[in-house]
Order: sequence, then structure tokens, then C-alpha cells
Amino acid sequence: MIEKNRKVSASIIETVHIVRPNHLNAVGRLFGGILMQWIDEVAALTAKRHAHKNVTTASVDNLRFLKGAYQNDVIIITGKITYVGRTSMEVQADTYIEDLEERRTHINQAFFTMVALDENDRPAPVPGLILETEEERAAWEQAALRRQMRGHKK
Repeated sequence: MIEKNRKVSASIIETVHIVRPNHLNAVGRLFGGILMQWIDEVAALTAKRHAHKNVTTASVDNLRFLKGAYQNDVIIITGKITYVGRTSMEVQADTYIEDLEERRTHINQAFFTMVALDENDRPAPVPGLILETEEERAAWEQAALRRQMRGHKK
């Protein structure tokens, strides 16, 4: 049974990390693979919160590294549902560096397709998404276009 539709705001996730020496690549910046792990975790938590089911990552696209991060930077990663299908959800994950005055600089964005799983690890239906703002409706439309570009039916 599918649970009732949920608001975008009900599944928003935010995590905080500090870049430590073991997170750095050979040139002293945050290793992209570490950031990818962190954002995949945020995407999974966001989708799990929406679906109230276990989830798996089906795909990642539009992973854009806009700016580097360095040792001792505070990294904030946010996730929100932008689109739902029958068993899948698109999660927008945005990464920021937060300075001491709590100003955020956007350094990365990615879109994940997450699939809900039943108790047998098979795709399971997910609740619909309640769009409350023009921003949420625009994000849905953009996600629908990305979905079409990936070759999914409308």
C-alpha cells in the first residue's frame, strides 16, 4: 500500500562535514570521491525519508564541481525531492562551503535517481509529491525534462 502524498519539505536533509587531512587529494583539495560518497548518502536519506522504504541509487547525473574545498572547510550538503515516478524519485543534492559568518558558497550540484525497495529488494511504489511553491513546481518541470533526456517515459 502506498502511503499518502508528502510535501517536499517533509524529506529535506542537511548534513555537515569538516574537511580533514584524510579527505584531501594529492593537490590539497577535497577528494571528489569523498564528496560523491557524502552526497550519495544525503540522496539516500532524502529518498528514504520520502518513501519510508529502503532505497538504492539508480543513477547520478549533472554532477558538477563548481569550486574546490580545502582542509578545515565546513561542508553543508542539502537534499530535496524534486520529482517522483511510480517507484523512483529524483533528489537534488547541493553542496556548500559555510564560512564563519554562516555564508554559504555553492560548490557542487547533482541529481540522483533513487528507487524505493520492498522487503525483497524489488522496486516498490512511492508516495506522490505535494508541490507547494512556484520553485517546487519549476523544479518538478526541470526534473521531468531530465527524466525524458534519460529516456524514461513521461
